[in-house]
Amino acid sequence: MISVAQRRSTHLGVTAAAPLRASAIALVLALAFAAVPISGVRSAAVQGVDANGQLEDSALQARFESITKELRCLVCQNESIADSNADLAVDLRRQVRELLVAGKSDDAIFGFMTDRYGEFVRFSPPLEPKTLLIWGAPFIMLLGGAIIVYRVVRQRSRMPLDDEPAPGS
Repeated sequence: MISVAQRRSTHLGVTAAAPLRASAIALVLALAFAAVPISGVRSAAVQGVDANGQLEDSALQARFESITKELRCLVCQNESIADSNADLAVDLRRQVRELLVAGKSDDAIFGFMTDRYGEFVRFSPPLEPKTLLIWGAPFIMLLGGAIIVYRVVRQRSRMPLDDEPAPGS
């Protein structure tokens, strides 16, 4: 007995092997697309990153940890990217890892991050003319407060005490 699908396929000139070939092609394409993320993971492992995202070279891992503790999470703002779980912090950590594996120096990585996100990304920006006010402001405020305290104490020391008895009493 011939099924309806077989009658239609023979009527249209399609053999019974055609659906089999189409499913085989679909299977091959699915496997090919599934292999793309796997090859991406393998290339990261080849580049010196293990399956847990740790750098295989312990010196690079120490540099990675040091750099990520000095970069501010732009979402959390009071956390380093090493401590933050924000998506941006994860991306920044990945980017630092890639730059380290590519052989970039710490200064080059800080320069890249500063050029891209501004001085705010650094917890301690370098002493430069444009950051001089940031570094000098606490000292200027402290000096200003000391001058005010000195003037107030000097002024009050010249005032007469209220507890002194009036002359002739």
